[in-house]
Amino acid sequence: MKTKYAPVQPCSIWAIFRHPMVHPMWQGPLAVPGGDRQSPIDIVVRKSVLDTELKPLLTKYDPQTCQQIWNNGYSFLVEYDDTTDKSTLKGGPLQDKFRLCQFHFHWGESNAWGSEHTLDRRLFPAELHLVHWNSDKYSLFEEAVMEENGLAVIGVFLKVGKRHEGLQKLVDALPAIRHKDSVVEFTRFDPACLLPTNTNDYWTYHGSLTTPPLTESVSWIVMKQHIEVSHDQLAVFRSLLFTSAEEEVQKSMVNNFRVQQPLCGRTVRSSFSPFLQEAPSAVGDKHSH
Repeated sequence: MKTKYAPVQPCSIWAIFRHPMVHPMWQGPLAVPGGDRQSPIDIVVRKSVLDTELKPLLTKYDPQTCQQIWNNGYSFLVEYDDTTDKSTLKGGPLQDKFRLCQFHFHWGESNAWGSEHTLDRRLFPAELHLVHWNSDKYSLFEEAVMEENGLAVIGVFLKVGKRHEGLQKLVDALPAIRHKDSVVEFTRFDPACLLPTNTNDYWTYHGSLTTPPLTESVSWIVMKQHIEVSHDQLAVFRSLLFTSAEEEVQKSMVNNFRVQQPLCGRTVRSSFSPFLQEAPSAVGDKHSH
């Protein structure tokens, strides 16, 4: 039987917080004037369009390019040396080569929510974003971020389950960057270990950054398959702080996601048939037809 999820208004997940919070990142306007390609969105699986032209993703990540972890007061960023093409993304919906510059996560204060994108209104406790910029067309991330075809971001949903061994090295480093503006050296981390085993099935659409400057420069690639992490691993994410050590009132780094944005007529393409994913549930049920 297919699980049914009650429809949710795009911004109503904010209503579940007893104390509305305004994060410093959002002191400015929440919307981009005239912006009609904003992210994140709800991906309605049955409305996604199969595009047989979409290719498999080709990731080539060199762990030697990993440099540091930084608490930027909104999330933590694992940053990579992007001065060469040592860590790149090609294929999928992309015509060009894109360099990895950083990855980060968004998460909630509980396991009931935290992801930015949703699937048929289903929320996940966290979401990974691997951020790449177009090194074929541009010479710097700062240039690419302002251009329509400038960025490619891989999104991966996290579910709570068994401990993720690859993630643990990162989790162990987080206490050192508990406060905003903390930076520590972090080397030899292969981000490929955070990708699901199946990277051929994904949704893609044209969207924006989900943090200021919110530029509509992103080719989003959202993985169908999630990864599993343990509750204890997510608890370490939640032990980080939005605030610096000098601030009197310390604020836990939770709910660091942007509210969902209208689709505005955009098409979400899929690299797989959305109907085939229901087939396994019928296996062994002779009366299902």
